[in-house]
Amino acid sequence: MERWFEFMGNHPFLFAVLAVLIVSFFIVEGKRNGRKISAQSLGILVKAKNAMLIDLRDAKDYREGHISGSRNIPYSKLTSHIEELKTADRPLVFICNLGQVAGSALSQVGHSDSYRLDGGVANWKAQGLPLVKPK
Repeated sequence: MERWFEFMGNHPFLFAVLAVLIVSFFIVEGKRNGRKISAQSLGILVKAKNAMLIDLRDAKDYREGHISGSRNIPYSKLTSHIEELKTADRPLVFICNLGQVAGSALSQVGHSDSYRLDGGVANWKAQGLPLVKPK
């Protein structure tokens, strides 16, 4: 640790560049994954703005349990729905298992008012929130 402080004192320019790179990395990563929405805020968005919920998981996972009101468009078939989603007149919320695939879908679609469910269905279940299963 002492050598680290010595390095910072001897090379302030290099240390400043390192700090800028680290901050830039976190900013870029945050934007790349899109805007997150919490499970609690999701209900508010759906009621206030009639948000469209897009479940990106495959059909099998969707049938095992999905968030009420969500529409299943598997990620593998997203490209055939991009124009439809891009021109939607209401907010879009992308849902996947953990939230990462939803971030990728969000950037592909490019809708101006879109979100990804933070933590995906795994976080939804962990919070004890209900999933709908077909009868």
